[in-house]
Amino acid sequence: MFSGIVEEAAIVVAVNDEGGNRHIRVRCPFADELKIDQSVAHNGVCLTVVALHGDGTYTVTAIKETLDRSNLGDLQPGSVVNLERSMLMNGRLDGHIVQGHVDCTATVESVEEVGGSRYYKFRYHIDKAMAAKGYVTVEKGSVTVNGVSLTVCDSESDSFRVAIIPYTYEHTNFHTFVPGTRVNIEFDIIGKYLSRMMEVASA
Repeated sequence: MFSGIVEEAAIVVAVNDEGGNRHIRVRCPFADELKIDQSVAHNGVCLTVVALHGDGTYTVTAIKETLDRSNLGDLQPGSVVNLERSMLMNGRLDGHIVQGHVDCTATVESVEEVGGSRYYKFRYHIDKAMAAKGYVTVEKGSVTVNGVSLTVCDSESDSFRVAIIPYTYEHTNFHTFVPGTRVNIEFDIIGKYLSRMMEVASA
């Protein structure tokens, strides 16, 4: 479980494809604090640490299902990836409840600078059946973009915007986004549960 508050914008140092899996080696300041089997969110995707290298790097593995649903297959050496370790239950929940289970990818449609902050518009494809299950955004609701907990504005059926303050822009990989960039989206779990309960209750 995560909160969507990114700890580090880290650098991918190596990728290695093996069958349908991709091994991703990452360098970050807290690498030497990690343990094998620990969960870390990478661009919002919960992955398990499978190797520690003792040089400030570690390796995680993404399976084909994860690669199909996310942008982790786009990562190459030099890519910037947002990292968050799992949430401590004795701390404040500064973002929102994030599972680390990416629902789909979206594409950056536009970036607009307004008074020192930036508005990003994202467009995604979800069919009506998925939308009925809660895979949607709502105005002023929460959404996770590449692991960052954000508040939705201008929610539409297949797009939404978010406002990014300078701190978030500088300390996450949002500073690498341009129109056409593919990002990971996780919709709010509460909306999914409510949609499912309504579906069961009306059956």
